Amino acid sequence: MNNSSNTQVTNSDKPAGHLATLALGALACVSALLSTPAKAADIKLPPVSVGAGIRTQFESTNPSGGGNTINDFNLNNARIYLGGSVTENIKLMFNTDYSSASSDLQVIDAVARFEFSDQFNIWAGRFLPPSDRANLYGPFYASNWNVYEDGVQDGYPFIVQGRQNGLAYFGTFGIAKVSFGLFDAPGTLGEGEVLTSGRVQLNFWDAEPGYYLNGTYYGEKDLLSVGLAGQTSAGQHAYTLDALLEKKLPNGGVVTLEGELSRYDELGGYGGIDGTYIDSNGWYALGAYLFPQKLGIGKVQLLGKYGAARFNDTSGPLPEYEQTTLEFNVNYLIKTFDARLSLFFKSTELDAALPDTTQIGLGLQLQI
Repeated sequence: MNNSSNTQVTNSDKPAGHLATLALGALACVSALLSTPAKAADIKLPPVSVGAGIRTQFESTNPSGGGNTINDFNLNNARIYLGGSVTENIKLMFNTDYSSASSDLQVIDAVARFEFSDQFNIWAGRFLPPSDRANLYGPFYASNWNVYEDGVQDGYPFIVQGRQNGLAYFGTFGIAKVSFGLFDAPGTLGEGEVLTSGRVQLNFWDAEPGYYLNGTYYGEKDLLSVGLAGQTSAGQHAYTLDALLEKKLPNGGVVTLEGELSRYDELGGYGGIDGTYIDSNGWYALGAYLFPQKLGIGKVQLLGKYGAARFNDTSGPLPEYEQTTLEFNVNYLIKTFDARLSLFFKSTELDAALPDTTQIGLGLQLQI
């Protein structure tokens, strides 16, 4: 049987079929190209925040005993801030800071943040462990310019700038704010040791949401807060008790009072004048008043701070001694923490015939 009449395709039919196929293919490509921008526009990336901050100063230091005056320009901090949301409840924070000591850019915060409610939140990575308020607000959110120079504030052990690698829980229950964490212990305590850290804070007036804190709110909050913190590892301990009162007055001025008691029992501490002291205790008190009137583009704040620390138990040749630190600031606030100038005076006195110093200077802080 000859079925050629049913299966044969004539030469005149082939070009027509190819042209139809090519036309359909071209139409599909054009349609895909035209639809691509619309599809790309539908892709929603999570928001990412980018910021930066610097603290820089000129200082003139006069040592006792007739030593030469030392004049310095310093770049205290140069930070880059990155943050964003993976989901509604999962976030990432990544912050760096320039080290003037080593001229390196250091990773200070690298945090996976699981934040589900006021009562249940978990942070993991590198960040500030539960500790004193002064550590949890850092230099950019402190009231005074010369933070961490009194032998009292933020004496807890750290990897870099108060931070440790670990895991922490925090939550708020009424007026109580609690945090607890496990972190790497200092290498001097032995391989594999764990540092346990905790803080309980009571806010009697306005609340302070979140984990990190401020040293002042410049009148945005009326605050009465007391916090107890402690860390322990390998039988060594550190404890602090801190308080902050801040009140906006009827005339628009703001009064700030801050204080702390500390005890570093072979864990953390400042190490004293030569780094060999393993036990210390101390206290400080700070008072400030922010004037309500504007002077030019900013407001003026007057601040005074006094601290005393006792350094004991040294393996070095120096005796036990006490350090007292007196500081005065005239702060000019252009945009609170984002733009401020600080004219400062600081006096550090040591007993046991150790050298004293006085320092005057001007500091500048900017953040975006």
